[in-house]
Amino acid sequence: MLSRERFTAVVTTLLVWSMAGALFGGLFIGLYQVLIVLGLSGWQPLVLGSVAAAMTTAAFYSAMPVALVGATAGVVASIGELIVSSHQVELSLIAAVSGAAGLVAGSFYSWMVRRNARPLAETLTGLLAGLGAGVILSLVLLLLPLTVGPLVLAAGIVALVGALFQLNEHWIVQTCHGWLPDGLAAPLVSALIAAVVGASIWLMGGTTAAALDMETKGAIDLVLHDVPLGFAGGLLGGAVTGMLLEILGFHIEDRETA
Repeated sequence: MLSRERFTAVVTTLLVWSMAGALFGGLFIGLYQVLIVLGLSGWQPLVLGSVAAAMTTAAFYSAMPVALVGATAGVVASIGELIVSSHQVELSLIAAVSGAAGLVAGSFYSWMVRRNARPLAETLTGLLAGLGAGVILSLVLLLLPLTVGPLVLAAGIVALVGALFQLNEHWIVQTCHGWLPDGLAAPLVSALIAAVVGASIWLMGGTTAAALDMETKGAIDLVLHDVPLGFAGGLLGGAVTGMLLEILGFHIEDRETA
């Protein structure tokens, strides 16, 4: 029979991994579909989407204060850009403006609090985990040409990234300790989060109405249709992966955060 403390730890693991997986799954499927719309094919949207989503989720999972600073800057900058431009704005521009705002906000945050390179180390861990998971899944789909829907795809990539992140986090963070610049960690992570948030607002806000042709608008609508499936798949994959890691001894309460 589970003790009260153990039961609390299991429930916490389920909640944290489910929410992290849901964020990752929805973001990954959105990025994956957008990259396909932009002309990428084969392994490229899978790997790039996995890397970007893993870096973003790793920042929220391991460096929440810095991620929130970046997210706030991205929301303010992207909405401001849309107002100033009267909704006539390109994706690359709004991402660049949001990223610049995140860089400034992150620099201010780094100046206000104790400087720490851990947020950047955690984000780099996410990058490597996303890269590894994207490559593995690309090879699997290449060798076994299966038709995989967004729900299954999100669940699979979340499980792979989560396992790779948890298994490699400690040694990667320890390796990065001492040579990553403390003063640049928060600004760079904040800029990444802000750019992703800005691009998401561009996508969700209907800014394509006056800027894109009908074919691309239809593709964007398909992206928005698949995001909830990615959210659900990521939630499922995160919950299963979190419980398996908990059983194997990777307890979430033992983690350090930035």
